[in-house]
Amino acid sequence: MQRKIWIAAGAALFAVACGKNAADETAAEDKTAEEVVADEGAVEAGNENAPGDSADTLAAENLAASLSYLSENEKRDGVEVTQSGLQYMVLEEGPEDGLTPVSTDIVQVHYVGTLKDGVEFDSSRARGAAATFPLNRVIPGWTEGVQLMSEGDKFRFFLPPDLAYGETGTPGGPIGPNEALIFDVELIKVQNAERNLKASTAFLAENAKMEGILTTDSGLQYQVLSEGADDGGSPDEDDVVKVHYAGTLMNGTEFDSSYQRGRPAVFRLNEVIDGWTEGVQLMSVGDKYRFFIPPELAYGDTGNPSIGPNEALIFEVELIEVTPFPVAASTE
Repeated sequence: MQRKIWIAAGAALFAVACGKNAADETAAEDKTAEEVVADEGAVEAGNENAPGDSADTLAAENLAASLSYLSENEKRDGVEVTQSGLQYMVLEEGPEDGLTPVSTDIVQVHYVGTLKDGVEFDSSRARGAAATFPLNRVIPGWTEGVQLMSEGDKFRFFLPPDLAYGETGTPGGPIGPNEALIFDVELIKVQNAERNLKASTAFLAENAKMEGILTTDSGLQYQVLSEGADDGGSPDEDDVVKVHYAGTLMNGTEFDSSYQRGRPAVFRLNEVIDGWTEGVQLMSVGDKYRFFIPPELAYGDTGNPSIGPNEALIFEVELIEVTPFPVAASTE
């Protein structure tokens, strides 16, 4: 209900892979695992006490191991390899009409990330919540790989270091330098701001024609479900209100509910989305309304982790109590 910011889908996914320049990485990729280790040994021979030897050695050893692992892995049945070197397997296919994302879309996924030895370092399933993020703001292997999927698909990705975290890894984190990574990914939903806006506009245009639907100058639509006592007070935008509510998407999916939590919500009315600030002021204590909120009065073209960009929202709201917001005493 309240305004929210993006929630990181596991810190690992959002780090930018830093490392060598493109020419250096290309040269490294052309070498065999044995050559990488040999080159590092030559460096050590001439610089036994040079600072950073230990880190450089680890990076070289990990790169050799990653290249060796990926070289063997691509020979397995069912493993496909893209031009970039990304490897993937199709574990399960979703429905034929599932949407396929482009890099600028927002996607919702479940995933489990492991190192090549099977050690798990990140999992949305372990956290019990799917991850939602713009696809062009994650590591390159994810940006490329998830665009191969459609809604409902489950893939396994094998990421070379240069498509993950390169020679830096995640300093202080679970991923070492030049580590190959494995992700099992389920693509749940693809969100596209332009497509959602068209659907929301069409929905609201039809909904406005329904019996009992009223529309304000801002475009907010509402329906009076039941009325409270005649002497029930109405809030101002600065007041604190207590409400019960349930929020759903246009397709009926419930994304938030005070009823499910078993307790009313209490908040200052000017600290929530604009559709709520305007709509609840139309109510009196004891009233129950249904609001149909256009995207610009909800979460706009950014959405939030539960709501896609430019989605129209539906709320059933019961106004329980209104409390004037405390006014600071004058110092004059």
